[in-house]
Amino acid sequence: MANIFRGIAASTAAIVKGFSVTLRNMLRPTVTENYPDEPVHFEDRYRGVHVLRRDENGLEKCVACFLCAAACPSNCIYIEAAENTGEQRISAAERYAKVYNIDYNRCIFCGYCVEACPCDAITHGQGFEIAAYDTNALVYRKEQLLEPAPSRPEPKTAPPPPVAGESLLRI
Repeated sequence: MANIFRGIAASTAAIVKGFSVTLRNMLRPTVTENYPDEPVHFEDRYRGVHVLRRDENGLEKCVACFLCAAACPSNCIYIEAAENTGEQRISAAERYAKVYNIDYNRCIFCGYCVEACPCDAITHGQGFEIAAYDTNALVYRKEQLLEPAPSRPEPKTAPPPPVAGESLLRI
């Protein structure tokens, strides 16, 4: 008989402990993100849509080594390589990715492609709005993945020549 009362007391204590967690969370203020009206706050390690990066000269960092495609467990990366020429430089290396496609129908955002890249050419961005009605729209091409080229600074112009009769020193 004593074992029955101990069992009932232990069960009651467990139920009270569980309800205390529930009541504590019910009385806290709710955290709501007003997504369309306010910007979304991501964690630092968020894995969004991939970004193909450029170097400081504006050239593509991808050297078409195929390591990202080999590391991908879902086999969603497709690359075709081409050779750089002297008159048309796409990347700083001998080769560049002529075609670079990622099929987001298959991608699991595991990050293995980012870890496998030896030249830090592919990273995860902050993009998350990739829903589409057509599955063909989820195959992102190189143009969609490539970050914009840095804008060239405007050349500084020399000051206008002095007008006849003006001194060269302006104070």
